[in-house]
Amino acid sequence: MAQQYVVMKMGNELYGAPVMQVVSVERMMDITPVPRTLSFIKGVVNLRGTVTPVIDLRERVGLSATERLDSDAMRIVIVEVDTMLVGMIVDSVEDVVTVDESQVSAPPEVVGGLRAVYLHGVAQLDERLLVLLNLNRILSDVEVDQLREVEKRVHG
Repeated sequence: MAQQYVVMKMGNELYGAPVMQVVSVERMMDITPVPRTLSFIKGVVNLRGTVTPVIDLRERVGLSATERLDSDAMRIVIVEVDTMLVGMIVDSVEDVVTVDESQVSAPPEVVGGLRAVYLHGVAQLDERLLVLLNLNRILSDVEVDQLREVEKRVHG
């Protein structure tokens, strides 16, 4: 069975998010910081009338945020995780690809600093390796609770 993934770049690594969970891809916009949250939770954006928490995916997966080269290419990928919209800042969005399950191998224990629990698997696409994210796992229950708290604080 084939599945489509939005290909996002962070550093030299390519990450795939299931198309079915991607709501939209947005240009960078002003992010309103929310105090007393985890460091990778950057704040909230108003997305067409919906207040949406934003995380820095690069920081979440353990990459240095200072290595970003091209801020014009940066995007906020809006995804649905557990009925909640979350924005993920990525270095760039490259493509949408179709990956057949037969191309997907089980993830090694750690890929690019990311533990296997956050991953669906790894797919070989031509000469490139695509790390397939499990978006429902990328945020722990504690982090989802904190994002919900951020939403509540903003909505009052």
